[in-house]
Amino acid sequence: MSRAVQGPTDHVVVVGAGLAGLSAALHLLGAGRRVTVVERDAGPGGRAGRLERGGYLIDTGPTVLTMPETADEAFAAVGASLYDRVELIPLHPAYRARFADGSTLDVHTDADAMEAEVERFAGPGEAAGYQRLRHWLTELYRAERHRFLDADFDSPRQLLGPGLLGLALLGGFGRWEAAVARHLRDERLRRVFTFQALYAGVPPARALAAYAVIAYMDTVAGVYFPRGGMHALPRAMAEAAEEAGATFHYGHAVTRLERSGDRVTAVLAGDRRIPCDAVVLTPDLPVAYRLLGRTPRRPLRLRHAPSAVVLHAGCDRTWPELAHHTLSFGRAWRRTFDELTRTGDLMSDPSLLITRPTATDPALAPPGRHLHYVLAPCPNSDIGPRAADWPALGPRYRDSVLRTLDRRGLAGIAAAIEEECLVTPADWTAQGHAAGTPFSAAHTFAQTGPFRPRNLVRGTANAVLAGCGTTPGVGVPPVLLSGKLAAARLTGTGRTPRSAGIPTRREGAHA
Repeated sequence: MSRAVQGPTDHVVVVGAGLAGLSAALHLLGAGRRVTVVERDAGPGGRAGRLERGGYLIDTGPTVLTMPETADEAFAAVGASLYDRVELIPLHPAYRARFADGSTLDVHTDADAMEAEVERFAGPGEAAGYQRLRHWLTELYRAERHRFLDADFDSPRQLLGPGLLGLALLGGFGRWEAAVARHLRDERLRRVFTFQALYAGVPPARALAAYAVIAYMDTVAGVYFPRGGMHALPRAMAEAAEEAGATFHYGHAVTRLERSGDRVTAVLAGDRRIPCDAVVLTPDLPVAYRLLGRTPRRPLRLRHAPSAVVLHAGCDRTWPELAHHTLSFGRAWRRTFDELTRTGDLMSDPSLLITRPTATDPALAPPGRHLHYVLAPCPNSDIGPRAADWPALGPRYRDSVLRTLDRRGLAGIAAAIEEECLVTPADWTAQGHAAGTPFSAAHTFAQTGPFRPRNLVRGTANAVLAGCGTTPGVGVPPVLLSGKLAAARLTGTGRTPRSAGIPTRREGAHA
């Protein structure tokens, strides 16, 4: 068992109604705790929020949903089901990759369909390599799911054991790009299975191969889209929590935690004082530490992941070559990661993610209209342009990205935009995200597993952290798991890392 919070935990206040906070609330309710959720915004969602503009329903946060069973676990804690409340639409293809040489690859999560596509794209040798890579990714997932992703750490010593040896034998402590290159020779194919390193905030040439489990989620387990948009997920979670007895206070920013000795005794939000036995904090780490009045010491300063400029564009037309998710790769690759993580320059030859949610759910836009999100990774404000630079820089960069897309086949995209919202590191900074990035601390070796900022903070006996800055990390499935782990700290149901079990078909082991 991992260490549990001592003392009473009958009434827990959860700060933040994002995915982490809602997951924690549902797991706490299922364990018989009374739960109050305090959220600064007018409704649930946090980073997975919703913006309505000119009849367009815009998801303001993540656009990719993988491993929905991690969300279903939270619903199941209160006797509900994700699948009864949210219609999940499998995406076929999961992605479409478009390369600078004009070639196109549809990324399927079905093994046979993807093997056939790889053979068409790069020949039978690469198709066989894909099958070997798929097998390795599945084994990697099996080794990590319960021992590393869904486990609390109190000490690096908890890593020791047969599970660590198994991960090492799989090559998990090598480098991600090199591991993929053992199976695939085609450089374009390698990109499809390593671009996810951006989520971890580390170039694939330097990222731990263990993080290739993200590629498993994207390319093996399946990619889904909730009807009604990604915001349908937190909305359904909040409804399930309310039905199970949770109290929500929306439109109230938490300003202070009241303490008695080392225990938090009340949460202050506006004119409200909410007594509590324990608290779960889901804001970004600097905000959580400020509320706690202490920042844990670390031998090395936290390194943050790259940020992103996001253009939400409601258009009067679309382009048939766009799938629901389209990866538009430039010719540069290593230089792109170097710019994003080392030199702090804007991408000179950008690789972009274009999401077209109306390809799957046309009701997200007015009749005959189309919604496009363009995500352009950019350096965080620690190494790149400062937050104060972006109000002037943002519109120029937006125009540059649109010109790039126009050259890559999306002719006339700038003129097609009717409604838009541009989000830059200045906006992420205003929302309280350190270094102007919504992707929090990078997943370097020194910020992985037991070395990542922990969800218990020394000096406070009854506060637990959740969210992408703490265990296990960035992405929708890890954030949902972080809420579950935070709840386990308070209910005493947590576990130390153990050897992984074999995933069920519902967990995505359909390789």
